[in-house]
Amino acid sequence: MIYVVIVFLWTSILLYILLGGADFGAGIIELFTSKANQAKTRKTMYNAIGPIWEANHMWLIIAIVILFVGFPKIYTTVSIYLHIPLVCMLLGIIARGTAFVFRNYDAVKDDMQKVYTPIFMYSSLITPFFLGIIAASSVSGQIDLQAKDFLSAYIYSWLNWFSISVGVFTVSICGFLATIFIIGQTDSEQNRLHFIRKARRTIYVVMFSGALVFLAAYLEHIPLTDWIFGDTPGLIAIIAAGISLVIMFMALNRDKPILLRLLAGFQITMILFAATYTHFPDIVLLKNGQNLSLLGHQGQAKAIESLAFALLIGSVFILPALVYLIYIFQVRKDSPESH
Repeated sequence: MIYVVIVFLWTSILLYILLGGADFGAGIIELFTSKANQAKTRKTMYNAIGPIWEANHMWLIIAIVILFVGFPKIYTTVSIYLHIPLVCMLLGIIARGTAFVFRNYDAVKDDMQKVYTPIFMYSSLITPFFLGIIAASSVSGQIDLQAKDFLSAYIYSWLNWFSISVGVFTVSICGFLATIFIIGQTDSEQNRLHFIRKARRTIYVVMFSGALVFLAAYLEHIPLTDWIFGDTPGLIAIIAAGISLVIMFMALNRDKPILLRLLAGFQITMILFAATYTHFPDIVLLKNGQNLSLLGHQGQAKAIESLAFALLIGSVFILPALVYLIYIFQVRKDSPESH
């Protein structure tokens, strides 16, 4: 049953990156859009992220619950030593959600809209940035369980070039996903071409920020190159992601939004697989060569068994409901009343 739990953990993280990433990317794209185009970009983004806005944080909650119940040692270690970026990420989620609701559903339209909008945009940037920092810090080997001072225990564990570069890379991925999602939601050919150009630019940004991650890993003596290219499955995953990127470039000018979304999802899946496969089942790499393993630091057998059954039963209800939610939004968008 432990492998059932691990599959759900990995899948929930992937879905949060894909769906939550596209959601965060909506605010990021709006932030880096000219004032003249912000209103139209905002309207189109709402149509694109509507279904995933309703459910995206569910995947983060599932991942946290799995760690809390199934892997308490791992949950405790990450929560303690990375509590500063965790708090920053959670504050970003709260600020972003609050600003989004008040900006769109406030009964009174006044100057407070000028406050909600910047909060929404900047928290959309900050949240995935710290999410990337947390992910990178977990495998950077900088968490020191024997640290004797505050800086060594709670600052240097995440404040390094590798973690920061992964944070930037995560932000760029979110922008990339948002532009891909938005292409199929445009209401005119002119807007579609506009967002296609944005998608191309975000792809270049992702490639550049990805190169920075490898450079930072080299400077920090983190064997990222070996993790990604040092084994056959990881290498195949990266090659597959590269091939799908070429196909995406060819498909951008064609009216195939579903294909573009599938290709984007496939690319992120392959990147996550390549980044996690080599050191599996280790999920947290500590200083001095110590590791926390999903197999070696699991909870009680009864807890794992109950958790696995709960996840299997829950998926029967959650996944069809999510598909139906997306379908409802699509039908509403295509209905005559929506135009």
